[in-house]
Amino acid sequence: MENNYPKAYKEVMEILKYVPKESVDKIPQTMIDTFNTKMDNTYNFLVDINKSFEEQELLEETKAIFANIFRDYWATPYQKKRIQAKERYDRQKIEEEKRAKYNSDIFKTREIDKTEKEVKQKNTNSNNLPIEIKKEKFYEKIISFFKKIFYIDK
Repeated sequence: MENNYPKAYKEVMEILKYVPKESVDKIPQTMIDTFNTKMDNTYNFLVDINKSFEEQELLEETKAIFANIFRDYWATPYQKKRIQAKERYDRQKIEEEKRAKYNSDIFKTREIDKTEKEVKQKNTNSNNLPIEIKKEKFYEKIISFFKKIFYIDK
């Protein structure tokens, strides 16, 4: 898996050169400094001014960075609410797909089985009758141990 973030930072910085200064000023300077220090200076990327942003050949990481910048700094409050609602919906869908794929309900049924067994056990122990405990003699323990080792049936 290739780390494309240094290249993405380079693409972001190149694109920000064509963004109005008022919009760039909304981005925290620390973030821009981070992009500058961590970008790949050997990567050659040029913005084609004849193409729109959507038509540019950008890395997925670059698109993700701009999506976060837009959400956090450029979007109106209404747009932020809509974006956050969409992100919540998408995360919920992913969780549902995981739940369906990996069948996480299996753990819930085990818990139900355990509680049912506990209830049955309490009902049977409510008689408070003495329980016979068989003690195995020492030599019987040794014999059963060797039987287990050599897979010998009783």
